[in-house]
Amino acid sequence: MNKVMAALLGAGVLMASTQSLAAAFQLAEQNVSGLGRAYAGEASVADDASVVSRNPALMSKLDGTQLSIAAMYVKPDVSLQGTSTNNGVPASALDNSSIAPSAVVPSAFITTTVSDKWSIGAGMYSQFGLATEFDDNYVAGQIAGETEIVTINTGVAASYQVDEQWSLAFGLNHVYADAKIIRNLGANNLRVPSDTEVVNLEGDDSGFGWNIGVVYNIDADNRFGFHYRSETDITFEGTFSNQLPAAAPFNGTAGKQLPGSVAITLPAIAEVSGSHKLDTKSTLHYSILWTGWNSFQTLSAQVDNVGTVFSKDENFSNSLRYSVGADYQWSETLKLRAGFAYDESPADEQHMSISIPDTDRTWYAFGAEYQLSKVASIDVGVSIIRGKTQRFIEKDNAGSEWGFKSKGHASVFGLQYNHTL
Repeated sequence: MNKVMAALLGAGVLMASTQSLAAAFQLAEQNVSGLGRAYAGEASVADDASVVSRNPALMSKLDGTQLSIAAMYVKPDVSLQGTSTNNGVPASALDNSSIAPSAVVPSAFITTTVSDKWSIGAGMYSQFGLATEFDDNYVAGQIAGETEIVTINTGVAASYQVDEQWSLAFGLNHVYADAKIIRNLGANNLRVPSDTEVVNLEGDDSGFGWNIGVVYNIDADNRFGFHYRSETDITFEGTFSNQLPAAAPFNGTAGKQLPGSVAITLPAIAEVSGSHKLDTKSTLHYSILWTGWNSFQTLSAQVDNVGTVFSKDENFSNSLRYSVGADYQWSETLKLRAGFAYDESPADEQHMSISIPDTDRTWYAFGAEYQLSKVASIDVGVSIIRGKTQRFIEKDNAGSEWGFKSKGHASVFGLQYNHTL
């Protein structure tokens, strides 16, 4: 495999992994009850069984057996405007009004009280996910194409109420991840069609992690919570191929699949929250969520019988997410919610990419809970997410430089059903 082929493979693997770790796709959407207040207070609010995902120590605040099933519809609005090129291609050819398709993020949780001290729970949800799509003949095909990753987190946890003030919890998580990356040749002077696939990589893997939770009740109206989730190691084992001719000077695979792998580490996450009842109707919530993106410093890709074909420093930084929200008990059956959050990006400004141009984001959220009966309720929520406008230049392996102005926004709509069994 010559240097050109190795570089093309390396670029494809880079895009598959880097963008699966973009903060914009570190999914907060594990429940709808939290969606309505921009996920403020998630480590200290015992709304429903979804506490399994954000702080299982809160299970001690739930009675009996609780079931929660939710679905969130995520509608991204990520657009690109070309600003410059160095290869004679008009900058306007880079314009794209939407590169991220919509998606549905489901989740399900159950908790049950075992005794006056112990509770257990389980859940299925997602913490990381992305999908971006460009036309096969996009002029900057080597840095565009199709990128997709889906993760499913299955977790179990147990909580123990030490006394009236303290509750502790420990959980185990199994994460399944599936990834696909396709890259096309794009504009070139090789007399090769622009939609020729230069990278087609698919793979999956699973890993294990753990989490701990703590709840401290100052009194009946004031509570603090802490939750920590460990890193999870994932090694995508799969196949690599392309449509480049096997003959020189390409030395491609001509569609033949080769085994390959990419090892990544999903970052650790920690959250500190507070909840304070201000009066008989109003409650204030806030959170600071830390994500340990510094675990992602270098990316390396391996192909069997070839060895390391790519190694690159990424220099991701740890990021923080700040949120504040409130609940208002409008009536016996209706609770209203609202929230605001600011979400930092971990991406190095020198490594921006059109696959998902990451940026700091601001959340504006609203929601409500309606009590259907003594044992059933529904939650609805909506969050409007606004990203900063970014300007950057990205290079491909052919030496072309592509200049962009990107805008990234999103809307999230959710519906959740809760039931006490």
